[in-house]
Parts: sequence; C-alpha cells; structure tokens
Amino acid sequence: MDTHQAKKDVTVGILALQGAFAEHQVALQKLSCQKKVVIVLVRVADDLARCDALIIPGGESTTIALLARLAGLLEPLRLFLKKKPVWGTCAGAILLAQAVENTKKGGQELLGGMSVTVARNGWGSQVESFEAPLLVDGLRDPDQSFTGVFIRAPVVLSLSPSPEDPPLEIIARLPAGLLPRSQTLVSPDEDDTDPRDPRTIVAIRQGRHMLTTFHPELTKDSRFHEYFVRACVLPSLSP
Repeated sequence: MDTHQAKKDVTVGILALQGAFAEHQVALQKLSCQKKVVIVLVRVADDLARCDALIIPGGESTTIALLARLAGLLEPLRLFLKKKPVWGTCAGAILLAQAVENTKKGGQELLGGMSVTVARNGWGSQVESFEAPLLVDGLRDPDQSFTGVFIRAPVVLSLSPSPEDPPLEIIARLPAGLLPRSQTLVSPDEDDTDPRDPRTIVAIRQGRHMLTTFHPELTKDSRFHEYFVRACVLPSLSP
C-alpha cells in the first residue's frame, strides 16, 4: 500500500476469538465514511499491529480473556488501549471496565481503559434478554430511535474517573421506566425510576474509547458503528 492510499484508509480491527465478531464485520462493511474502512479480524498480535482502532465484540467475557491470553494478546491489547480507540460491546464492555462484580469463580481478567465498574449479567440470565428503544443525540438521524439488544448484558454500577482521566460522556441511557427489576440490583428502599441511576447508562465514551452494554451489531442499523468511526477513530488519526 502506498502512502497516498494509506492516508485514504482507516483500518478497524475486530477481536475475532469468540462472540459476535462476524456481525460487527457486516455492520462495518455497510459504512460510507470520509475514509475507506479496512476491516481486520484480529486473532494474533501481528493482526492488531495493523489496526488504527479495535472493536471487542459481545460473547463470553471470561472466554475472550482466556483465548486472548492463550494467543499472546492480553498485553498487546493493553498497550493498544493506551494509544488507539477501542469500542467494547457487552462482553467487550466488561473487558474495558476498571472493575467488575458478579464474576465467575476465579475472577475476571480485564483490559481496563475506562473508569467504570460493571456487573456481569446485570439484568439476569439469557431468558431475561430484552430490547429497548434508545434515543442518542450523537447518532445520525437522532430523532430515530436505536434498538438496543440486551442479552445477558452487563450493567453499569458506578463511574469513577480520577482527575487525570479523560471525562466520561454518557451517550445513551435506558429509559428509567424500562429498567428491569432484579433482586441483585434493587433493594426495597431504592428508587429504580431515578434517571440519575447509573444502571440506566448503556453507552459511554471516555476519550477515544467507547463501551455499549448492548449489541448494536445484532441490528441492521449501523449508526453506532458510524458514530465510533466518526467520533472516536477519525479524530485520533489527525496529526
């Protein structure tokens, strides 16, 4: 690839060890951006080295972490996070968190990168999966709701940026009236309709990174992928 071509392209990797990486690939292929999006399925460190940005898909977070360790990818991923944009969806959101509750026995390896604490399977089991309309100002056609698909989704418990961290920007909240009731999250003296409740947060940006607790890739709507490239990836390429 010559220099002229390189300037025209942006390379987005998708961690392709487990989970919904193929669905993310389809969504990226639909995009029409100011730069051509080249997609790399990342399975080894050499794949990662080619990327300008990375998506970590939904799946099973402990399995993804284990396979990343076996592939020699954990430390390269942590180094990548310090320099380049990363978006985590569902399981990927767990891996980007600085702390996680409700882990499997033996704990959960994390990549970190975002100043949030989440709980695995925050809404419950697979049978308690649900969809909800989300209104997101930053998306193209913001008056058109985006369907959030929540499958064994993590829940945001707290935001805890340190003074030197980039600010946290809440991109989307679950409407308070749709907040699922769960005995693991709501005590009798809590008000689960408070819109300030961190559990309603389902999409966050911090600096060049982004997490969504739902699965944008499981819809035919590619606006969140477009947003990631436009708002997180392209600005990071500017000199």
